[in-house]
Amino acid sequence: MMNNLTIEKMHHLKLSGMAAEFERQISTPNTGDLPFEHRVRSLVDHEMTVRDNRRQQVMLKRAALPVSAAIEDIDYRAQRGLDKSQFISLTSLDWVRQRHNLVITGPTGTGKSWLACALANQACRDGLSAHFVRVPILIESMTAARALGTFANRLQQLKKFDLLILDDWGIDTFSKRAQSDLLELIENRMGARSLLFTSQLPLEEWHGTFDNKTIADAVMDRVINTSYEIKLKGESMRSARAPRTKPRSKKASSDD
Repeated sequence: MMNNLTIEKMHHLKLSGMAAEFERQISTPNTGDLPFEHRVRSLVDHEMTVRDNRRQQVMLKRAALPVSAAIEDIDYRAQRGLDKSQFISLTSLDWVRQRHNLVITGPTGTGKSWLACALANQACRDGLSAHFVRVPILIESMTAARALGTFANRLQQLKKFDLLILDDWGIDTFSKRAQSDLLELIENRMGARSLLFTSQLPLEEWHGTFDNKTIADAVMDRVINTSYEIKLKGESMRSARAPRTKPRSKKASSDD
């Protein structure tokens, strides 16, 4: 009875991890033979683990990653120009802690977004906040914020994330308003938070996506001088992994 009351109090104090570990201890034979300090340490450790897991799940939800990707699952054998040593060094996320940026470019299907999601996933696991957004959607949201008079608030919302992923940069030409808004976004994060760009366009072609060359110069100066770069190449990994669309002939099957 007293144990049940203790467990209820733990839940009331939002110590669910500690409560679960306490229930395990009292239901496990010979646990009482363990030193008191050992049992208390186990209670505290379990509570910390539960809270860390819960916090990680919240951060992953806020990250809004379109795919579940992890750095442990990266295929370095694929012929796409991914330098293993370079990318492994980036998975430490020191560049995020130091407020630097990363640009991943390459043809469609080479895994740019997937790699970005893997890095964002790792960031959440390391206690760094992240958020994924496609650039066309981002532009729409900033345009709407302008119309509502909440543009400054929108910038501050995005600034809260340690790592902001801008996916499919340059997939469409930027309108005049979008060019100005994107510069404001980049300027707002420089030296304070990190950006990760993915783009089908090589970095040297980005300047041409801006009609306003003054803004183009400003954007390029800020991106080029603060970013690491990964240049992917090769054919789409999606086509290589696609299932066969035509059944093989009986003759081909019998020759296997």
